[in-house]
Amino acid sequence: MIRLLLLLIVLALVAFGAAWIADRPGEIVLVWQGWRLETTVPVALAALAAFSAVLLLLWRLLAFVFASPRLLAAFSKRRRREKGWNALSRGLMAIGAGDGAKARSARDEAARYLPHEPLTHLLAAQSAQLDGDGNLAARSFKVMLDAPETRLIALRGLYMEARRAGETESANAYAEEAARQAPALEWAADAVVEARCAEGDYAGARAMLERQMAARGIDKVQHRRRRAVLLAAEAMMLEIADPPVARERALEAVRLAPTLIPAAAVAGRLLGAAGEMRKAAKILATAYEAAPHPDLAEAYAHLRPGDAAQDRLKRVRVLAAKAPDHPESIIALAHATIDALEFAEARALLSPLAAEPTQRICFLMAELEAREHADIGKAREWAARAVRAPRDPAWIADGVVSDQWAAISPVTGRLDAYIWAVPPGVVATPILEHEAERVRDAIAAIPPPAVAGPEPEAPPVDILPPAPEAEADAASEPAPVEPAEPPAAAAKRTERAEPDGVLALPPLPDDPGPLPDEDDAPLPRRKA
Repeated sequence: MIRLLLLLIVLALVAFGAAWIADRPGEIVLVWQGWRLETTVPVALAALAAFSAVLLLLWRLLAFVFASPRLLAAFSKRRRREKGWNALSRGLMAIGAGDGAKARSARDEAARYLPHEPLTHLLAAQSAQLDGDGNLAARSFKVMLDAPETRLIALRGLYMEARRAGETESANAYAEEAARQAPALEWAADAVVEARCAEGDYAGARAMLERQMAARGIDKVQHRRRRAVLLAAEAMMLEIADPPVARERALEAVRLAPTLIPAAAVAGRLLGAAGEMRKAAKILATAYEAAPHPDLAEAYAHLRPGDAAQDRLKRVRVLAAKAPDHPESIIALAHATIDALEFAEARALLSPLAAEPTQRICFLMAELEAREHADIGKAREWAARAVRAPRDPAWIADGVVSDQWAAISPVTGRLDAYIWAVPPGVVATPILEHEAERVRDAIAAIPPPAVAGPEPEAPPVDILPPAPEAEADAASEPAPVEPAEPPAAAAKRTERAEPDGVLALPPLPDDPGPLPDEDDAPLPRRKA
């Protein structure tokens, strides 16, 4: 609006000046070299303007002629840059689409037109990654280290290539350098934290986490959770070696994440061992109410070492009231009642779950039959039912089932990867080892029958079905012929079998079963 107003003012002044000169034409006389020129002022001004325009045009023409080489060079450079940027654009789109041929063609064209452009090196590295050429990708990323604007990109690329090649130390070094330059980078900070956790350096991992928080790389909720995980892992590591420090770490972890099961369990055990029963019970009950877990129930039941079975039963009843309908509460109560010899109550607790029992319920029923009725047959029957029973929850991280929680995944190294859930595609979970040990002890406690001769030992029954490869090998191999047993070896075997009247529990996963004596001949394997 202002510019339009100024233009109108200028036009008005020009019109006023032209009208003023037209009203006062005057005369101009020029005498030069015998020539006499007479004209008016308006005509003289118009001639002067025309002469100035022609002079300006000639000046521009001469300037263009002299500057034409430079203009041609600039035009050629601009055209090359346009072609190079077009090649970069096509190459990145080809990489996104997974078209390796187009990516390589665009990479070569971009390298021809823009050889020193950082994005050209990035395109070359990504194209090499798409082709699986790790060496070329690494060389391209190392070239990018020299440019400040692409240094972080290069460090990430080199980190990924080192991880892919299995060079853990190099990958950690690249991550450390990237985290030093930019602590807010999520991938770099996570890689450093995970690497230090793998080395057991939880203090260093927490220091990196604090730097990331100071740089606002994560929010407060993530920071509290990850710090609690690191503290809980350190407390578990120091639980036996340095209990006071472990207790301090566990309490801070519980303060940050009261429902973190490993932190509450280790804090409860350490506080109970230190005599702080009320504080330990509160921590365990709070975590159990939010997420019932066997580790919490076990720690709560054994808060005071050396308590009688009846005292543990009273304590477990208080804990089970926090989640009375949860299966973990029923299992914890069943354990406590069996230990306290309250068999009727244990059977009443397990009866609703025995219709569709899980593997742990099957073992509990086997233990109950062995302890209450000394019935080895029913105990073995319940143990055998665990083969096809539904699985129980376990600690899982990236598809790997573990017998205990850890701060990082054993597969990817990811922090806080473990979850408590039913693992898919596995026959049994590690938690069954404890349950099976109880059944073994219960059967071992049954006195042997008073008979004159030795009782034949029942053949072991596999709790888990054999692997398909084992079945195929067993089917392809011919059945071994049992050699004749020498009388002395038979007498020795009979002598060893006479004092033993206890039947063995079916072997667990990874349990090879009883090994044959050196003097005994190998027995043929019977297919299930």
